[in-house]
Amino acid sequence: MANIKSAKKRILVNRTKADRNKAIKSGVKTAVKKVEAAVTANDKAAASAALLNATSTIDKATTKGVYHKNTAARKVSRLAKLVNNI
Repeated sequence: MANIKSAKKRILVNRTKADRNKAIKSGVKTAVKKVEAAVTANDKAAASAALLNATSTIDKATTKGVYHKNTAARKVSRLAKLVNNI
């Protein structure tokens, strides 16, 4: 355990940020799974709605700094490709 006050603060701040990032990434994974489930069920309408939600969630995660913009673009592109191939 750190003894210096600033080091203790860094530990707390890093833990808080890690928890926040984990929650955001979990939300993205859930949104992606919903899109994939709709695609598996061959439900075009549900897949399109889920894609819209997933895109929004991924973009929000990108603006928060959880994902790099290219990573987000790749995820959105792959999901769109899945939905368009139904």
